[in-house]
Amino acid sequence: MKRVVLASAAVVALALSSNSAFAKDLPQGGLTVQEVAKWLQDSGYKAEIQTSRDGSQNVYSASDGTGFHVYMYDCHNGPRCASIQFSVGFDTKGAWNAAKMNAWNSDNRWVRAYVDDTNDPWVEMDVDLAPGGSWENLNDEFAVWRDMLARFTKYINW
Repeated sequence: MKRVVLASAAVVALALSSNSAFAKDLPQGGLTVQEVAKWLQDSGYKAEIQTSRDGSQNVYSASDGTGFHVYMYDCHNGPRCASIQFSVGFDTKGAWNAAKMNAWNSDNRWVRAYVDDTNDPWVEMDVDLAPGGSWENLNDEFAVWRDMLARFTKYINW
């Protein structure tokens, strides 16, 4: 009986370790803005590349009717960026304050919320893409973002 248990444990361990071999790595150095847009589109989301006044590019997308931006960071003067940030602000005509955002932050992980200089709420989430990022991890982080964004919009009655 012990041999069967040990053999079964070995098969499970081998299966678990081989699953990680199937994780598809992100490109070395992260993603380009075009690759982020394609990833979102391939996942069934709209993705519009926008150019800011300073010439930097970001991707505008939406989840459950709430628009958000994906900003590119750690690009090191190249097209590939080692991190991204999901970000959205809400025009509530100044209905929020730091105490309400601190209450959100104390009860929620993964994203951070704050108010801008006109007391409108913002929520953001940073994601590292390199070194060692995978498409599976990026998809998981995006699922967390979508869940937290839905919770946040409920919190602010949006």
